[in-house]
Amino acid sequence: MAAAVHHLEIWVPDLSRALNDWGWILRRLGWKDGDSWPGGFTWQSGVDSTYLVIEQSPALSATAHDRLRPGMNHLALNAASRAEVDAIVAESGNRGWTLMFADRHPYAGGPQHYAAFLHNQDGYELEIVAPD
Repeated sequence: MAAAVHHLEIWVPDLSRALNDWGWILRRLGWKDGDSWPGGFTWQSGVDSTYLVIEQSPALSATAHDRLRPGMNHLALNAASRAEVDAIVAESGNRGWTLMFADRHPYAGGPQHYAAFLHNQDGYELEIVAPD
C-alpha cells in the first residue's frame, strides 16, 4: 500500500461552482461526501482511504487553471463499466462538463482505452476510464 495515493488537493477559483461540477461527478462515481469548511470540501473514495480536496484558498496566485502549463494536466478516475462512462458523458453537459476530443471518443486515449475526457469551465480536465 505504500504506492497508493493518499489524497489530492485541487485549488479552484470558485468553490460553489466546483462543488457543483466536481461533487456531481465524484458522487456519480461512488465517492462519498467528507469534511467541509467555509473554503473547501472533501470526498472519500468508495474503494480505499484516498480522498480528494477541493479548496478555494485565499493563497491562490491566479484565478484560472491552465492544464497546458506546468502542473496537473488532468486527473483520471475509474468507472465501473463502459456503460457508466457512457452515462456520465450523456449527463455531463448539464453538469458543468464538456466532452473533449469528441471526434475520437471513446477511444481518444488509444484503441484499447475506453474513456471519456471531460473539461469544465474552470479549465480542469477529468478522464473517466472504463475497466479493460
